Amino acid sequence: MPEVQLVLRSTRVITPEGTRAASVAVTDGKIVAVLPYQAAVPQGARLEDLGDDVLLPGLVDTHVHVNDPGRTAWEGFWTATRAAAAGGVTTLLDMPLNSLPPTTTVDHLATKRDVARAKAHIDVGFWGGALPSNVKDLSPLHEAGVFGFKCFLSPSGVEEFPELNQEQLAQSLAEIAGFGGLLIVHAEDPHHLQSAPQNPGPSYADFLASRPRDAENTAIENLISQARRLNARVHVLHLSSSDALPLIAAAKREGVQITVESCPHFLTLTAEEVPDGATEFKCCPPIREASNQDALWAGLADGTIDCIVSDHSPCTEDLKNFETGDFATAWGGISSLQLGLPAIWTEARRRGKSLEDVVRWMAAAPARLAGLAHKGAIEAGRDADFAVLAPDETFTVDPAVLHHRNQITAYAGRTLYGVVKSTWLRGRRICDRGTLTEPTGRLLERQN
Repeated sequence: MPEVQLVLRSTRVITPEGTRAASVAVTDGKIVAVLPYQAAVPQGARLEDLGDDVLLPGLVDTHVHVNDPGRTAWEGFWTATRAAAAGGVTTLLDMPLNSLPPTTTVDHLATKRDVARAKAHIDVGFWGGALPSNVKDLSPLHEAGVFGFKCFLSPSGVEEFPELNQEQLAQSLAEIAGFGGLLIVHAEDPHHLQSAPQNPGPSYADFLASRPRDAENTAIENLISQARRLNARVHVLHLSSSDALPLIAAAKREGVQITVESCPHFLTLTAEEVPDGATEFKCCPPIREASNQDALWAGLADGTIDCIVSDHSPCTEDLKNFETGDFATAWGGISSLQLGLPAIWTEARRRGKSLEDVVRWMAAAPARLAGLAHKGAIEAGRDADFAVLAPDETFTVDPAVLHHRNQITAYAGRTLYGVVKSTWLRGRRICDRGTLTEPTGRLLERQN
């Protein structure tokens, strides 16, 4: 074993084999061994004794809208990665839209990397975008190291990132399958959305009716059909409709290469508790009823849903239309990058789930989705990325102390379990009780 520089010791370390008392040895930013709790500290190594706080692998969030460059009034790499670090997230993948330019060509990717390089407090990778007009750019983007390609099947909300129709989806998916890439999909069918009742105003019930479950179900059914025909890898983003779970489970049993994520807001918030006019709760697809949420948790438990990621999609306060509370015209997106771990842990413990489950859903599975073999677990050979959590401590969400740029959140005033004491990136403490160091994050490229 190489010379050990750092040992983190805890009575509760979550490893792929389970939770146990252990000492984790680190050298040059890598985990070199997970040792017995009472193992002697090697000469010259620094010991960090965490007591009974839980040592988790740093979380991996594969669904973050950083919006930088171009819409930096909404968010930016400096603020987003600070929020992530404060929430125990050590790796994020940036979505290709809401920045100007969008990440749809190799030149645009270079622009994005140039902006992110000096601002990243955590490690950052990039998704590419699949548009009707950029099929020729997909393979070059893949070669340049994007982790996959995002598309919409219904309007995205920004004109520079148009959706794919079914013919364009087939064309892009065939191209991506040809080089073994991954397509990640905002799956809502535009025809169902167009035919749904559209009643603008502050009524959340009216907004919910405008984004029916059938829009998700039909889009996912069509996506499964395309993936089956082309033997392509696809990933369903931000699953909201539990009605789609049997379709997805059957496709997985059949061998279709499909994975699925859901998000903290779908798993912790319910339509019944959204006040009329409270547009901080607007997202697309929408937060649905409590019975739907129960079924999503069952889908997590049985493996139909693979992972939980934030879909952090912030905006400026004016775009939320707080003065009118009009759900139809307010920007759709929930800001939760800093709060995902405590929000999910609060609900998971209420439902009898363990922190090991949370780590599987929020660290191991997203790392596997992105092919990040050096992230997402506490074991020898992985990056020494950690979150230190006091799982039984609570706090009340105060938007004023959140690090993302616009301090709007649907979690304001909620009391949550799980205080992130510190966050470590490659063996270096980057956040200590909310206080952050200067940025040391790296830009990541796809490895497989």
